Amino acid sequence: MTVTQTSYESRLPYERSRIHAAAIYCSDGRIGEHFDDFLHNGLGLPRYDRVALPGGPACLAGHPQAHLEEQGVVDELKFLVEVHGLKRIVLIAHEGCAFYGTRLELKDRRLELVQRADLVRASAFVHRVTGIDRLDAFFARLVEGKVQFESVEV
Repeated sequence: MTVTQTSYESRLPYERSRIHAAAIYCSDGRIGEHFDDFLHNGLGLPRYDRVALPGGPACLAGHPQAHLEEQGVVDELKFLVEVHGLKRIVLIAHEGCAFYGTRLELKDRRLELVQRADLVRASAFVHRVTGIDRLDAFFARLVEGKVQFESVEV
């Protein structure tokens, strides 16, 4: 017999204030907690707004294969800027992203080069559609069983 829980109450207190920042990253569940750790502890951004989808910022870099995703993310960003008062956006790409390997059919060394260039293109695009000046980009890499975040100049 399986018991189904009908309710769950989080032990975390609710914090009403906003920090006016959002992060756009890949929805890969294997590194979601690493993204949270980096954004919370590495960048000091608790309670940031999340925009997670396959490939993350790749959809904002002009790839025709991600046109529909681009439209949805742009609408979401404009909403968050208006309603949540965003002032900063962080873009994160990660090593071995299946979106790049499968949807864009990129392999090996070329994959990371395109991802880094996409972070630059996506940053410029986000600035153009939102007017936000504070944009940061990072590339997440697996190093000896740990995830390391490297700044990318945008």
